[in-house]
Amino acid sequence: MALGDGARYPHAIHAGLAPLDGDAGPGWLAAPRGRLLAHLLARARGGDRLGARLAITTPSHLSRLVRAAATASILREASLGLANLDPSLSAKAPSQPQCAFAMTAIAASTFAFGLAPAFTLAVVSLSMTCFFLASIWLRLFAGAASTACGQEPFRARVEDRRLPVYSVVAALHREARVVPQLAAALDAIDYPRGKLDIKLVIEHDDRATRRAIEALHLAANYEIVVAPAGWPRTKPRALNIALPLVRGELLVIFDAEDAPAPGQLREAAERFLRAPRKLACLQARLAIDNIEDSWLTRLFAIEYAVLFDVLNPGLAGLGLPLPLGGSSNHFRTEVLREVCGWDAWNVTEDADLGLRLARFGYGTGILPSSTQEEAPARIDAWLWQRQRWSKGWMQTFITLTREPRRLVAELGAANSLALALTMTSLVIAPPLWPFFTALMVHDLCAGLPSPASALELIEVVLWMSAGLFGTGSILWLALLGMKRRKLLGLWPFLALLPLYYLLTSAAAWLALYDLILRPYHWHKTEHGLAKTSWQAMPALAAREAAVRPPSSEGKRDLSFGRGNDFQDAPTTQPA
Repeated sequence: MALGDGARYPHAIHAGLAPLDGDAGPGWLAAPRGRLLAHLLARARGGDRLGARLAITTPSHLSRLVRAAATASILREASLGLANLDPSLSAKAPSQPQCAFAMTAIAASTFAFGLAPAFTLAVVSLSMTCFFLASIWLRLFAGAASTACGQEPFRARVEDRRLPVYSVVAALHREARVVPQLAAALDAIDYPRGKLDIKLVIEHDDRATRRAIEALHLAANYEIVVAPAGWPRTKPRALNIALPLVRGELLVIFDAEDAPAPGQLREAAERFLRAPRKLACLQARLAIDNIEDSWLTRLFAIEYAVLFDVLNPGLAGLGLPLPLGGSSNHFRTEVLREVCGWDAWNVTEDADLGLRLARFGYGTGILPSSTQEEAPARIDAWLWQRQRWSKGWMQTFITLTREPRRLVAELGAANSLALALTMTSLVIAPPLWPFFTALMVHDLCAGLPSPASALELIEVVLWMSAGLFGTGSILWLALLGMKRRKLLGLWPFLALLPLYYLLTSAAAWLALYDLILRPYHWHKTEHGLAKTSWQAMPALAAREAAVRPPSSEGKRDLSFGRGNDFQDAPTTQPA
């Protein structure tokens, strides 16, 4: 049974109705839900001969047929939607003017250093120190502002019937190990089942993850979307494939290893219902679940506490743009589609999207609810993950600086300056941190400074201020985050922060190398390796204890496009 030329993607999927090809037999294929299904069944029982005009199938089968007919356009939109809308907003766009500017600046600096090495070095050092000092002060202001962000216990006030449909999207790649844990966490969400629309996106050749999902006999509100082969092979591309399919007014992104608080969606929905439309995104707080795995996971937990319990709430409280975390981002679906979803070519799509929302005039708020995540416990796994993050931040920095005047016009001078300082701490500071630290230690070991000129005096004052305030801000923000996350018992591991920053610097240099050679390569982080997770085992036990019959919708649709080895074709029967 083939669809007619009038089947439009994705409208036919959402309408649950598509024309059929050929003159013989029914002219339409319908996949009714809820009241419409009950209405059609009542008409059939009343003697209405619908079968002559209408064939009935499952929503998943209709979705598969419509997607198969539109595979080429789906691939094009998923990879190039943002680049086609505005090339300057995508990491795919070439950056020849920026490269030319950078080469000119390097050549001019080299020439100046050859003529006056001491003066040139002093000017460069002063400039960088001023930027670093300003970014340190921004972090201190954000930390101070976060103390005013009170956290009242959430109490549900909206009745279930008033809650909007909520879509949950998780992009899974080689995640067979954690699929049961993810399903248990999603099943534990406190939200009306009939208003949950869950999309699990897997790659076309990921057989292991597909089998793991199929073995769970998931409920009918789960839909598995198999992404066809395409480039780039990134998480944002997979999310873009799912975006046109979601039915929810609101949408949240979770990672494979995530365990969100059960009330998180309800809390976000009530917040969105009360807030103006300009609040387009809510970032939940991320926390590390496997803290006890290694010294690295302990430091990762401290870093997350600083970012999600201190800095992000502070930046949001100050009304400044903030890069999103990679998970537990809650969106208004309409706005997300308006800004063209995710940039498939940016390997840190979360940071890019959060700042793009700000450029379009939308705000991001902080959701007090937490999501537990798994941190890499080994240095090699940590380096691969941090390398990808650093490369994505560099891509975002390049995108933002492509048209500086436009950026200032869109964000305003104050927000643009704050964003420049934020990106300085993410992109420029990490690779230079060991060199500035070594130089500062060298100068201190040489004895007390004795400036011989006004320029040297300014340089010494700025150096000492950066060192003192930088160290003080690191410790104060860390202790503040640890206190809020109840991690003060980890205080002895603060002594290892210099080593942690050294690893961060190494990851930044690896990211720069990777950005030059393979800018769109996605370094996969393995999950399900935690040894001390307190979140996963209770969730899995609860799922195993539940008696879950197979979905009434029959076999799940695990295909995307023609020629797929995993194609499932439920029998379509006339009404």
